[in-house]
Amino acid sequence: MGHHIDSPRAAGTTRRDVLGMAAVLLAGGALSAGAAAPESDEELDGSCATTYDAEFESALADGDAEFPETPEDDERGLAAAGPRRFTLPLRRRYRVTARYGVRGNWLAGHHTGIDLAVPRGTAVYAVGSGVVVLARWSGAYGNAVTVRMPDGHYAVYGHLSRIRVRKGARVRAGTRLGSSGSTGRATGPHLHLEIRARRHYGSDVSPYRYLARRGARLW
Repeated sequence: MGHHIDSPRAAGTTRRDVLGMAAVLLAGGALSAGAAAPESDEELDGSCATTYDAEFESALADGDAEFPETPEDDERGLAAAGPRRFTLPLRRRYRVTARYGVRGNWLAGHHTGIDLAVPRGTAVYAVGSGVVVLARWSGAYGNAVTVRMPDGHYAVYGHLSRIRVRKGARVRAGTRLGSSGSTGRATGPHLHLEIRARRHYGSDVSPYRYLARRGARLW
């Protein structure tokens, strides 16, 4: 993206960016059935045009390699997590402004996460246990935290205004990771939650289905 991953840049607006953002906004607007109506207009607009970011993927690979998982760690983590020890990433009302999988101008061809619009500064929590393999400025994802979970999936929490955990930290479901924001490629404050079956971009799965199968429903 032409900038170092450690520091944000003022993103210029290109036709590609406009098309990507438009696709996100047109696909959004679905209110979470499990959440009450938003309290302010600020909650209505937050969404993103997050797409493949080579520097983020490289930093994620390095962070993942820095904390290799052992079979003993996997067993301990899975036992601690339990079959239903998962939770939602937010504990207040939110609005789904871009659903997972909607087609658009992303390199993957679809929105790789789900966008949950909330006011800036809303607490963001880990959906499951795991190790933090990256917690830093992450290009298009803005300030982001990536957690590798015991089942081998990765959870990316993007566009945070503040990060409260460090790389290498072991977290449980419900550990506070940071606060929502609009850093990176975002149109307003929200949480971009992305679940990957593997570390690589394009291995994403539905956050709704992933969490629902573990007892935590987004709506």
